[in-house]
Amino acid sequence: MDAFTTGILQRIHSTEYDLRLARESGDDFLAEVEQAELDDLRRLAAEHGVEVLPKIA
Repeated sequence: MDAFTTGILQRIHSTEYDLRLARESGDDFLAEVEQAELDDLRRLAAEHGVEVLPKIA
């Protein structure tokens, strides 16, 4: 795994965690910001052929 792949997957994982915390705390604005960041990261990963497995609830 190259540095880009490792980095993007780490950022996705971190953002998923932050999104969960925002939702759990009821911070709707922060949840929207984190969701937008996650969407951008997933799009960037897809554009570079990095497979991101769906999160299991």
